[in-house]
Amino acid sequence: MAASRRLARKLPSIISKHHRLISPEIETLDTLEEDSTSPPSIRLDPTLPLLPLAVSHLSPPTPLPSLPSAHASSPASLLRLLRRARHHPRLAPLDLHFLLAAASASPAFRPDHRLTSLLAARLAASRRLPSLHRLLQLLISRPCPCADDSIFACPDLLPTFRKAILAFATSGDIPSASSSLASLRRAADSPLPAEFHNIILHALARLRRHHDAITFYNEMTSVHRVAPDAYTFNTLINSSCHAEGVDAAMRWFEEMRRRRCAPTTVSFNTLMRGFFRETRYREGIKVAHEMLQLGVGLSVASMEILVGGLCRGGEALKAAEVFAEFLVDAVVPEGFDCLGLVESLCRGGSVDRAVEVLELALEKNRACCLSVPAGVTVLECLLKSGKLDEVCRLMGRMLGEGVVPDTISCNCIFEALCEAERTSDANMLRMLAKDKGFKADGVTYSMLVQGFGREGRRKEGEAVLDEMLDLGFIPNITAYNRLLDSLHMRRSFH
Repeated sequence: MAASRRLARKLPSIISKHHRLISPEIETLDTLEEDSTSPPSIRLDPTLPLLPLAVSHLSPPTPLPSLPSAHASSPASLLRLLRRARHHPRLAPLDLHFLLAAASASPAFRPDHRLTSLLAARLAASRRLPSLHRLLQLLISRPCPCADDSIFACPDLLPTFRKAILAFATSGDIPSASSSLASLRRAADSPLPAEFHNIILHALARLRRHHDAITFYNEMTSVHRVAPDAYTFNTLINSSCHAEGVDAAMRWFEEMRRRRCAPTTVSFNTLMRGFFRETRYREGIKVAHEMLQLGVGLSVASMEILVGGLCRGGEALKAAEVFAEFLVDAVVPEGFDCLGLVESLCRGGSVDRAVEVLELALEKNRACCLSVPAGVTVLECLLKSGKLDEVCRLMGRMLGEGVVPDTISCNCIFEALCEAERTSDANMLRMLAKDKGFKADGVTYSMLVQGFGREGRRKEGEAVLDEMLDLGFIPNITAYNRLLDSLHMRRSFH
């Protein structure tokens, strides 16, 4: 009963607090309208959203604080205020309102580039697009004071607008991004680089508006006389591959060369992926050869597109042939992993070809292309085929080049050798792997001891058992005696 009475007393305050949390802006506006006798304070513009972050559930202070004259006198003072209030849970959402209040308090107030750059970054990061649009309007109407003593515009005008254009384009608001670009074009004192147009062009391509992207490119080059760069053509090539096909992308590639814009690795990779998507494998391989002829070189992404595209199309043998050719010519980039290639070969039953690929990588001293999972995959396929001689030989070569399988994989190989009465080969591989950093566990030593016991080789088994004891893998003397007795019992049975 006492708890019920306490809850009844607290219920009105809990309900009011709940309403304040779910609708802080409405309560703040109502309070401002009712409290007409309060001192002049910052006006909260209802058309501008507050900060949509974790602090947005907190209501702004009621009433809103009045902006001190010391902070409204100069942009530097206001900048210090905004930096201090950045982590304030109630004042952080009012960053732009502080600036608007200072601008409305004095017609002579002009924000500098440090203040506008800071606000543009915050508004863009929090996706407050209406507030960002209002900031750009203020920036155009009241230019930065650093441009008074010069005939040129503020040097930080372009970075500030770039943040805004990128935020508009990323959010899919293409009209606002185009409007901001037009405003920047009028305010700038020099032609804009292609970087600003590429932002909108990339947004159109990402939204699958291919025809609008082409229209924007034509306006960019013919009306505004902006020279396109490699990023412009790469965006159009990628968009054409998805919308019209790789043949249309090839026309943009020729246009790129006609304008004397050097193709990049991204250009060739996009075309190569387009050819493989349309199952035109021969043309895709020709693109890779053309990259080498032009001196562009193959990247890790290029090799993954080439090998992966052929393997997904059922051309694993052709992919192995191309990989071997590039490996002999020493054009395979460092960091490429042939795991996908050997998996496709083993899945298709071409285990011998997978072994040849691994041996070629080891022969050319390109162990960087051979990862541990790739080697383990081939070794497992050989184990399933019962080719233990190939397993021993290939694993020995891998260990010689520093490619050491993991403990579980090594234990599987050692177990298969021990069951085939080839424990000495398993122990030899263990010693070779130990020199390369392999750390055996108790399971490894137990399998070797039992293997030597089955073969009746007591001395070798006792040597492994003593090493196992020295490394602390035997918990007590009972376990040691059990393993030692297994050696004698296995020998007698044999």
